[in-house]
Amino acid sequence: MAFSDNVTPQGYLTEPPCGPLQPAFVGIVDAACRALADQLGARLDSVYVYGSVARGKAVPGTSDLDLTLLLSRPLTPDGQADLERLKATFERHHRGVSKIDFDVGTLSEALSPAHRHSWGYWLKHQCRYVWGTDRRGTLPRHKPSRAIALAVNGDFPKVLACYRQRLAATGAPKERRRLQREAARKLIRATHTLCHPAETRWPVTLEEHATLAVERYPARADDLGYFLRMAREPDGDADAFDTRLANVVEWMTAQLAQTGTAAP
Repeated sequence: MAFSDNVTPQGYLTEPPCGPLQPAFVGIVDAACRALADQLGARLDSVYVYGSVARGKAVPGTSDLDLTLLLSRPLTPDGQADLERLKATFERHHRGVSKIDFDVGTLSEALSPAHRHSWGYWLKHQCRYVWGTDRRGTLPRHKPSRAIALAVNGDFPKVLACYRQRLAATGAPKERRRLQREAARKLIRATHTLCHPAETRWPVTLEEHATLAVERYPARADDLGYFLRMAREPDGDADAFDTRLANVVEWMTAQLAQTGTAAP
C-alpha cells in the first residue's frame, strides 16, 4: 500500500481537495450548514467537512457526514443538548448519509499556537471549508510527526474506556453495533501514536493505519484485522469485542509507556 499521496515532495502533509464536493453530498452539506446557522446564529463562526466526504471518497447512503464547527464561544449545557437534538433530527430526515457527527471547538482554541498539533493540524490537513469564514489560511503546514498523532488520538485510553462502559450498558443490537463501529475506528486510528518518531508516511484511511501498525507489530495482525472488520461490519458480539478491546488498549498503553510517552 502506497502512502506517497499523503505527503508532498517537500515532506509536508497534503490538504483535502478544494474543488466541488461530490454531487450526491452537496445538498446534504448545504442543509446541515443552514440548520446549524439557524440554531447557533452568530455563535457559529465556520463549518468544515472532514472524512470521506472531504476527500471525495464518500459512498451515498453508507458514509458518515463529519463536520467540524468553530464557535465564537463555548456551548452551554443547554446548547449542547440542542445540538444533539439537531443531529438526531437531521439523521432521521437525511438518509443519504449513515449518520452525522459534529466535532466542536472554539475559534480561540483552534487558532492558538498551543493547539497547533491538534486543532492547527486538524483544520489545515483534514478539514475542507464549507461555510462561514475560512480560518485555515493563517495556519502553518505540518510534516508527519508523533506529536500530531498523540495530540489527535493520544486520548484513546479514556475514550475507549467510555465506549466500553456504553457498550456494557446498552441492550439494543443496533446501538451496540454503532458503538462497536465507532470504537473500532478510534482504536485503529490511535495505533499511529505508536509510530516511529522518524516515520515520514502519514496514514489517512483505516486500512493505511492498520498497515503501518502491522508493519511495526506483526504479532498484532490478527487483532488489527478483527477491528478493521468491526469498523466496517460489526457483528454485535459484545463479550468478544470487549475482551479484545481491553487487551489491545492495555498493550498500546504499555507500548507508549516503554517509549516514555504517556497518553494524555
